[in-house]
Amino acid sequence: MDKRYGAAALLAAVITVTGCGQAPAAPATTPATASPTTGSEQPAPQDVLVEVAVTGGLAGVDNRLTVKYDGTYTTRTGTKPSKSGRMTPAETAELRAALEDPAYAKVPASPTGSPIADGFQYSLTYAHRTVIAGDGERPPALDRAFKALPDGGPPTGR
Repeated sequence: MDKRYGAAALLAAVITVTGCGQAPAAPATTPATASPTTGSEQPAPQDVLVEVAVTGGLAGVDNRLTVKYDGTYTTRTGTKPSKSGRMTPAETAELRAALEDPAYAKVPASPTGSPIADGFQYSLTYAHRTVIAGDGERPPALDRAFKALPDGGPPTGR
């Protein structure tokens, strides 16, 4: 009888030490992020810095702008082919400064005023936070970020 309990105790020890019967560990790698990481990790140049969408208007605009940390950007205007470009390092630094400004963090996440008939709606996503504003609702910190975007601001043309 003692041998039976001894074998069970040995088996329990082996299972505990080797981890058998436990859930598999999480994968060692994590997917790329679309915004800054916390801690000492720095975003990669190809990670997305900011995404801007412009919708609405009399003609039903649906335009997108994506800027990466290295300053490369892509603009899509409606169904036209997208176009790409690169901001200078100084322009990219100005955009990052506008987005990292403490005043920008205080910009309301959703519109606060009455919508303007046939106006545009702007959606700007940075660091897992999306700010939505309509025409006539540009607090100075949001306006600063818009002015720092390539091609003179959010893509509103058709």
